[in-house]
Amino acid sequence: MSAPPSLAAVVVNHDGGAGLLACVASLRREGVGEVVVVDNASSDGSLVALAEADPAAVLVPTGRNLGYGAGVNAGAARSGAEVLLVCNADVVLCPRSLERLLAVLTSRADLAAVGPRLVSPDGVPYPSAREFPDLLTAAGHAFVSLVRPDNPWTRRYRLAEESTLEEGLREEGDVDWVSGACLLVRREAFDAVGGFDPRYFMYVEDLDLCWRLGRAGWAVRFVPSAQVVHELGASTSRRPLRMLAAHHVSSYRFAARSLEGWRRLLLPAVGAGLALRFALAATRRGEGVR
Repeated sequence: MSAPPSLAAVVVNHDGGAGLLACVASLRREGVGEVVVVDNASSDGSLVALAEADPAAVLVPTGRNLGYGAGVNAGAARSGAEVLLVCNADVVLCPRSLERLLAVLTSRADLAAVGPRLVSPDGVPYPSAREFPDLLTAAGHAFVSLVRPDNPWTRRYRLAEESTLEEGLREEGDVDWVSGACLLVRREAFDAVGGFDPRYFMYVEDLDLCWRLGRAGWAVRFVPSAQVVHELGASTSRRPLRMLAAHHVSSYRFAARSLEGWRRLLLPAVGAGLALRFALAATRRGEGVR
């Protein structure tokens, strides 16, 4: 029997507060021996608190906010582990979640990454596994979701697994992409595609990574038997307009990368549509609409 692969967790923190300590504590409970915490210029004292609570954690202060993907890359560079558990600072692993993810990842040589089922602290499922959207689906989701979150385009875009929806991924299976809030990735595959693209400051970097993995011949799998609690938007909610802008910029960046052939002629329309959607969404936020 071959030895299990070496494993390290890479946690990206930006003003994670008490959530960072809870995240790292859950990693330790799941048996993670090597924890690398990349701190993107936090100002809330969370890195100091972690250093006191867990002196064995490897701390990587970046000096500025690099964004999520670039932060993961910086943490990965500090470890030689064969498998990386990539985490937001606002997730808590449930018992045996890592064990289940690792068992699936190592069961197939073609699997690059596996993702767990994400739920909110009160148990509401979060769309954890999705398919690559086509242009029509993405456009419908982008605009109709502003006024009707539960619509056919958004359900198709997210492959949503909420219990209130009839359609969804409730069983384990290969998918196009999984959420980067928490995923287990094979180092060989991660390095082969160059890790996360640092040009994505926030959002869509996980979709982009899985898209490049797929293009390179790797598979991605959703493992709902592994569950992780995600305090969605714990740090980003303090800068809503900046995060909204980052989401739209990232969406355009992925369109520019992934559209091929005649579809590239649609890029100006995609850019104009995203700019319009950002203006509408920003206006609604300014009016206090959620």
